[in-house]
Amino acid sequence: MTTKLGKEFDIQDYLINRETDPDAFYMACIQEDPGDGSLVRRCLYELAKAKGMTVLAKETGLTRQCLYKALSSDGRPTFETIFRISRALHVKPPIATI
Repeated sequence: MTTKLGKEFDIQDYLINRETDPDAFYMACIQEDPGDGSLVRRCLYELAKAKGMTVLAKETGLTRQCLYKALSSDGRPTFETIFRISRALHVKPPIATI
C-alpha cells in the first residue's frame, strides 16, 4: 500500500522496528472488523509474520502450513486455532476483549 507521501507502507516495519503494543493493534482490528473475521485473521497473520512463522509453529504445536492456511484470506480457523495463536502471540483472544 502506498501512502500519501508516496512511500510504500509495510506493517511489518512498524511491528518489528518499534516498541508497539500488539494488544492495541489486535483490539483495533477486532473493533474495525466488518463481521466476517477477515481483519482479525489479517491482524493475526501480520503479528505471526513479525514473530516468525517457524517460532509460532513450535509454540502453538501447529505446522507452518496450518498457520498459513488458517490465516489466509479464505481461511476458516477454528476457535482452538485462534486461541493457540493468540496465546503464543501474547494477545488476548477475541472473546476476552468483548
